[in-house]
Parts: sequence; structure tokens; C-alpha cells
Amino acid sequence: MAIPSPNIWHWPELYEIENRAQDADGAVYRTLSGLVDWTDGVVVDLGCGSGFHLPMFAQSASSVIGVEPHPPLVAAARRRTRDVEHVRVSEGTAESVPVEDGVADLVHARTAYFFGPGCGAGIAEAMRVLKPGGVLAVVDLDATAGAYGRWMRRDLPQYDPARVEKFFEAQGFDLVRIDTRWEFPDRDALRAVLAIEFTKRTAAHAFEQTPGVALDVRYRLHTRARPTGLVL
Repeated sequence: MAIPSPNIWHWPELYEIENRAQDADGAVYRTLSGLVDWTDGVVVDLGCGSGFHLPMFAQSASSVIGVEPHPPLVAAARRRTRDVEHVRVSEGTAESVPVEDGVADLVHARTAYFFGPGCGAGIAEAMRVLKPGGVLAVVDLDATAGAYGRWMRRDLPQYDPARVEKFFEAQGFDLVRIDTRWEFPDRDALRAVLAIEFTKRTAAHAFEQTPGVALDVRYRLHTRARPTGLVL
């Protein structure tokens, strides 16, 4: 069962501003492409939302499949990619991906499936979809680092980032930490995005603590490859 997103499901227009602001220098993309080669391959973008990342993958992949559980976002992603022949968007969840066995070179889940304990079924499903040697890449926000991490911990005292890291490590994932910069067109946009990411009090504090229109935000990239042969 899909867990409702607290931001993009309710404020898709504001999340579009956030998507454009995130990782302004492309550090996550560069790191991911250095670890996984999806050129002329198949990419599955799990929890693709309104399809923001689909055109990026389509620049070099032969086929891109967006999977999203929320019907309004499925429709938005289809509109975004309607002129790109080798992109399709399907309704589905991490535990039930509407893709055949062993076809994907990359399964990508960016801030969409990163809860750690309880995610085992989705990881197993991604392994089913991947080719031998294909990679599952889970990108999440690093709540252990910087001001953004402090704001996350303030609003989510039940979220234990160290426990999440231990879960992914136990599941055989490698971890890379990526420092990025978010840049907004103006302070009104910054304020609006903070308001959909945090409680009212934390968002106001975050806005006061952020001069200008940029934020430093660290991500975690968890990657796990499907084995290419027998594991003894």
C-alpha cells in the first residue's frame, strides 16, 4: 500500500518549484551516473511523481518507465512526457511494480522510498525487475547533516537516520553522501517550499535562518546491484 506523500500529493505546483530548486549543480546526477551506466538501457523511476526526472533519464536510456501510485501524478507525468516516445508511465507501487522480470539496468527511487525498516518487500520487487548486474538506487535526504537535517529531526523525532542507514547496510547497500545546493528564484519561493516540507513553526525558523535564496542540503545515495551469478 502506498504511503501518501506529505508534500507533492497535496501541493504539486509548489513541489515543481522545489524540484527545479533541488541540486542546482547536478551533484546527485553526476554521482549516480558515475556508479551506474544506463546508456541505451532501461530505467525504472519508482515513485516518479509528476515525472520531473523522466526526461533526464530519457536523454541516454533506450526506455524509461515511470511508476507512481497517485493517479493525479500519473496523469501529470504522462502529460510531461507525452512527446517522448521511449517513456511510459504506469500506476503502481514499490511492492507491485508493473514491469516484467529482469529488464531494468537501473531502478531509481529519489526521496520516494527511503523509510528503511519495512521496505524489504519493495527491495525484493526491485531485485526482480533488475537485470543481473543492474542497480537499485535509493536517494534520500541525509537528516544527520547540516541545518536541513536539524530541521528534519526537529519535525520527525520518531525518524532515526542512523537506524535507516543500518537497515540499508544490512540489506547489502553501499552508501555515498552527496552535498548539494538548492537554489530558488526568490525568497517567496523558498518560503513556500519550506512551508510544505516542515511544520509551520519549523518552516518559519528555517526561513529566518536562511539568508538569500540558497540552501546546502546533503543526500544519501544507497545502491545495491542484483548479483550476476551464484552467490556462494
